[in-house]
Amino acid sequence: MISRELATKLRDAGLRWHPHAGDQFQLAKSDMESTGAEVFTVSDMTIEAHEYPTGTVLGFNGTTEWALDSVAIGDAIWFPREDQLREALKATFVRLERSADDWVVITRFRGGDERRFEAPAADEAYGFALLEQVLASM
Repeated sequence: MISRELATKLRDAGLRWHPHAGDQFQLAKSDMESTGAEVFTVSDMTIEAHEYPTGTVLGFNGTTEWALDSVAIGDAIWFPREDQLREALKATFVRLERSADDWVVITRFRGGDERRFEAPAADEAYGFALLEQVLASM
């Protein structure tokens, strides 16, 4: 799983999340910081994404340990999986390779320049590559 810091940067850069079963997230609100470290998983049984005209809400169904009924998607930090990060890179993704102790994601941006993004975990390398792509599209 990517770091909360990288997940927050991706969200703040404008990466859109359309929740699906299996997606993981943490609560982002500062008044929930003490519990913000808990990772939740979207599931058809316990946490469902509800679409409303005003936006997406994550509904907590029958969770006894939480005094929460729902939370707005903007109050959550999504942790995209490796496959979701790779898919979001689309045609810019060239390859994933191993170098010494790290994983390297190689992408091709506008103009054909290849860029390398290195991290100890493959999902983090994908995340850094996607962050740069999202920031470049702003």
